[in-house]
Amino acid sequence: MSVERIRHLFANVILLLIVAELLLVFASWLWAATTTTEGVRSLISEEGVRWLFGNFTDILSSPWLVHLLLLSMAGGNLWRSGLLRMSSKSYRGRLAIRLTIITFLLFVVVLLLLIAVPHAILLSATGAVFPSPFSRAIVPLFSLGVVLVSTVHGWASGRYVSFADIVGSWSYGISQAAPLFVLYVLLMQLYKSLLFVFLYT
Repeated sequence: MSVERIRHLFANVILLLIVAELLLVFASWLWAATTTTEGVRSLISEEGVRWLFGNFTDILSSPWLVHLLLLSMAGGNLWRSGLLRMSSKSYRGRLAIRLTIITFLLFVVVLLLLIAVPHAILLSATGAVFPSPFSRAIVPLFSLGVVLVSTVHGWASGRYVSFADIVGSWSYGISQAAPLFVLYVLLMQLYKSLLFVFLYT
């Protein structure tokens, strides 16, 4: 699928979500105005407007947003580092591969020490892995691992010559994932609006 087709697909999905939100606003008002039964609240009533503006930040705040941000930063670093296109033809390329493997193994060893030994710090109070601080931090830990390995490879291969290059790779990932952030905002708004209209949360 071409980049242009993906852009059009995202645009159509976003338009669909906007239309769905507007229809929900109108339908909730119409339903609440024409029925005497409890259980449906209007989004353009006094209560609905106060809920929308007063809780907008809470509506968007969720672990999903943090995960999306971290994964996009890690993805940008992974792509810019050249790890996905690594080559062993040159001495520097072979050195980068070795250092990348060593970094990956060290990261895995540290993780195992945090969860696999008795009374490990990331286990739950009962010694379980799921649920535990480790299970709640899988996405951040995965993102950290990708960033560490990618940064080492990018530095060793010469793709990163300064810390600014590393930071730039994070920004690149976020910019490439920008449509997903827009999609997240609209999806979360529609989901929370449906909960407000039909459920007393």
